[in-house]
Amino acid sequence: MTPAARISAAIEVLDDVIQRRRPASDALKDWGLSRRFAGSKDRAAIASLVYDALRRKASSAFLMASETPRALMLGMLARSRGHSVAEIAELCSGENHAPMPLDADETSRLSVLTLDGAPGWVQADVPEWLWPGFVVSFGTEAIAEGQLLAGRAPIDLRANRLKTSRGRLMDDLAHLAPEAGIWSPDALRFQPGQDGRGPSLQSEPGFFAGAFEIQDEGSQLVTLLAGARPDTTVVDLCAGAGGKTLALAALMADRGRLLATDLDSRRLAPLHERLARSGATNVEIRIPRSRGHDPLADLAGQVDLVLVDAPCTGSGTWRRNPDAKWRVRPGALAERIKDQAEVLARAAKLVKPGGRIAYITCSVLPEENDRAIAAFLDRNTGFQNVPTPEILAAADADGFDGLARFATQFGLQFSPRRTGTDGFYLACLERRA
Repeated sequence: MTPAARISAAIEVLDDVIQRRRPASDALKDWGLSRRFAGSKDRAAIASLVYDALRRKASSAFLMASETPRALMLGMLARSRGHSVAEIAELCSGENHAPMPLDADETSRLSVLTLDGAPGWVQADVPEWLWPGFVVSFGTEAIAEGQLLAGRAPIDLRANRLKTSRGRLMDDLAHLAPEAGIWSPDALRFQPGQDGRGPSLQSEPGFFAGAFEIQDEGSQLVTLLAGARPDTTVVDLCAGAGGKTLALAALMADRGRLLATDLDSRRLAPLHERLARSGATNVEIRIPRSRGHDPLADLAGQVDLVLVDAPCTGSGTWRRNPDAKWRVRPGALAERIKDQAEVLARAAKLVKPGGRIAYITCSVLPEENDRAIAAFLDRNTGFQNVPTPEILAAADADGFDGLARFATQFGLQFSPRRTGTDGFYLACLERRA
């Protein structure tokens, strides 16, 4: 396919995403299945165009005074990819499956790329109804944070301490030009290429040997700060596919008792293979047998640490899922807040006196973070918030003092601008003796 034909295809996919309010990955898959002539490079290029257009949906619509898929694509080509009006016009020839030629209004708007006078949410490429929460979280940096969340994410991995070290892994992967992570002592980072993709890490021998797992450095960081220790009892209450479970096992040096569960047992399926690869032997997977069944009932009041990777809007991961931010609605946020209260209540029953809950979200919204903790403390007078300096001092890593400047009322808020990671929140709660 020619570059122009790829743009036409991307506009078609984008129309499907917007009209049917469906995940971009689903629309791209359906497009590819119905057009077998498109090769893997074509599909990758089209996906990159679609995702980049969704990243800048609000600002492109403002620049082009239109929300059509074509307008969003043209605005992105000019602003994000730096194409000149002449270059865009050449791509839009209307010939050989290329988009139709630019009209006078499009040419004029592409010639004057300015967001002067645009509302803050447009400049930040954040849904308008979520903008007040962004301002609460980030203040004068809200626009800059939104713009970075609209960018492309790097690819991070976590060296598995049970099998290797970051230094050895950096040598093993030197042919892929890794960078050391900024905060996590286990993190390596790879920058995305022009197509938005990184190296094929899952085809590396080290991946099959369990030497590393792909995991954003922010996710590694909040797990490090949760306070897991060897020879203790730890529960990963919302384990899902097990990324944080595996990190906890390594932090515990494969000693002690680590239990992983999830209300949706289907999400736990990948964890079995990942555990075998990792070499961790201290993990027990507890699967709910039916709705209402509590697989951890025998552990009530006995757990040293309950890690709650709470269900949330995922606003901190918009770099990786740019279509998700335009699909989230107030009703979904309300449901997530309800879910968060319920999972915290479950965690509270498990913690022993002196034990902790580590509450984590991949969100930057105050409703899911500090406000969720404030509501929990109001309902549970037997718990107290662990001060940020105490969390950082207890971490088994150097250089974490600098994270104190990202403290919120009850926890820590990480973000692309602050820490160079996805947006993650952590608060720790201790049960009084």
